This record gives sequence, C-alpha cells and structure tokens, in this order.
Amino acid sequence: MLMKKFTLLGTCIVLLLSLFLAGCSNTDKTAGSKNTDASSEKLPKVKIMVGGMEKIIYSPAKLTENLGYFKEEGLDVELSSTASGVNSEQALIAGEVQGVVGYYDHTIDIQSQGKYIQTVVQFGLVPGQRLMVSNKAKDKIKTLADLKGKNIGVTGLGASTNFLASYLVTKGGNSPQDYVPVPVGSGSPLIAAMEQGTIQLAVTSQPTIALLEAKGLATSFKDLESLDGTKETLGGTYPASSLYMSSDYVKENPEVAQRLANAFVKTLKYINSHSAEEIADQLPKEYYAGDKNLYLKALESSLSMFSPDGKMPSDGPDKVYEILTTFNPKLKDANIDLSKTYTNKFVDKVK
Repeated sequence: MLMKKFTLLGTCIVLLLSLFLAGCSNTDKTAGSKNTDASSEKLPKVKIMVGGMEKIIYSPAKLTENLGYFKEEGLDVELSSTASGVNSEQALIAGEVQGVVGYYDHTIDIQSQGKYIQTVVQFGLVPGQRLMVSNKAKDKIKTLADLKGKNIGVTGLGASTNFLASYLVTKGGNSPQDYVPVPVGSGSPLIAAMEQGTIQLAVTSQPTIALLEAKGLATSFKDLESLDGTKETLGGTYPASSLYMSSDYVKENPEVAQRLANAFVKTLKYINSHSAEEIADQLPKEYYAGDKNLYLKALESSLSMFSPDGKMPSDGPDKVYEILTTFNPKLKDANIDLSKTYTNKFVDKVK
C-alpha cells in the first residue's frame, strides 16, 4: 500500500516537472519570437508627393516603383501626384508627406522662411523645360524684352516654373511685376489655355511641349530642356528635379533616406543605360496621352537631363541661388546656407 502511494507521488512529481519545463520552453520560444520580430521590424511607411507624376522630368518616381526598386530596398512607399511643386512643398512642411519629387530650388526658397528641407537625390541637371510661345503671338514676341505685359502659363504661383518665368522676364530688362503668371498646370489645362488665348507663353516640360508642337499651337522660344540651351539661357547648369525631404526627418531616419537613395540611384542608372522605348514600357500607358510615338520622341529629348549618379553638381547650388536672387533680391538678406539645402552623403554610399 505504501509502495503504491510512493509510486503515485512520483508520477505526480514527474508530471508537474514536465508541465513546468514545457511552460519554460514555450516562454523561451515566445521571447525568441518577440526578439526576432523586433530585429526585423519594418521601416516606417514613406509618403512621397510628386509635382505631376506624368511629367517626364519626374518620371524617376513612378519608374522606381514599377521597376520594384522600392520593394527591393524593403521600403513601403506611397506615391501621390499634384499639379504643382509648390503644393508638394506645402504638404511636406505640413507633415502630410515625408518626401517630395520636385525642384531643388524650393529648398533655397523655403529656407528664407526659416524652414529647412534638403535634396537627398538629384535627378535632373537642367530644368527640362521650355518657354513656349503661342503661334498666334510669336510674330510680336522676338526677344525676352517682349515678355513685358504678357500672360505666361506656369504650373502654379510660387512653383519652379513661376521662378523661371520671373527670371526670364527680368533677364529681358523688366521686373517680375511686368508680366502676369497664370497658374494652368500642365498637359490638357495648359493646352486649353493656349488654344483659348488665355496665355501667350508658357514654361512647361515634356510631354506637354511635344503635344503643343504636334497640335500646331506653340513653338519653342527658350530652351531649358537641353544642356546647351540651358547654359545659353541661364549661363550654366540648373539642377532641378530631385527628391527632397525635411532636414529633421532625414536626421531622424537615416536608414530610410539611404534606402531611398539606393532605389533612386538604381533608377537613374537604368535611365542612363536603356532606350526611350524600354523606359516607356515600364511606365503607365496613360502617360502616352494616346500617342506612344509622340511620347517616345518627348522622352528621347529629355533623357540627357538625368544625372547618372544622383549627386548634386558642385557648381549647381550657387547657380540656382544666383538665378533666384536675380528676381528676388530679398533672398540675399536671408543668409541662406546652401550647404544645408542638399546632401550627397547618401548617394555617395550607394554601391
């Protein structure tokens, strides 16, 4: 009888010991699982606003997404489009997005207001724009001096196209108050404004340039699309389309900035090593506006503008500052620190 009690007690002890060890094992597994999750924690989602996704000057944004380079870098990127770069800038300052694909010149302009944003990857080495003159008005517009009193279409008030229009008017011997900037966006709204005579000129990019020419509505007046044309008109290169972000965000999220740089530099290398047709095939068909051949022509004329490595040219910031202060002398009193308007440290680390 006593032996049976000892046997039963032993069995109970073994059973309790087994349950205890199993519990410890499960606890260890749970802890290990938590550690694994922590070590493989995803990077924060990145919202990037583009100042017109269909514009060729900003094509690296959608191209990077469609080539799968964001995913390759472990990034969750949400792209959105707006009609004007100035809208994107405002969304960034408001904290609605973490990045903008827009013109570098906004980083200088916004610093004059006491806010700091910086270019992380430089896409375009020239504006990629043309000043187009209506065929109905071109006989009366022969020089930049003739821009006085004219309505000039721009994507938005305070946009980079507005900056360039103001500079060209000023270069013609007039002041920024001597013309009327008309916010017409790009594409169909701009074309309609040209057709209706609401504007006599427009600063615009591809494929709107090609569409205006194909419809017989306008002719190129000043070339800011090619390197030679830009140097002739502006006196040097003018780094334009880029990825810019809040300086504080970059400082707090260096891993995100680095992976974005990795992805976009891959895209720039793709652009510089593939044909216009191969690139177009990676973009949405609606960008062709119903005419792929015309789109290919427009794309071909723009490819030389793209940087091969995403770096800011050493003389670029000074030239942009010079252009901006020509028509906005108040910038000279803002003590702009150009070194804080861009960084090459992330693209320098891209393998």
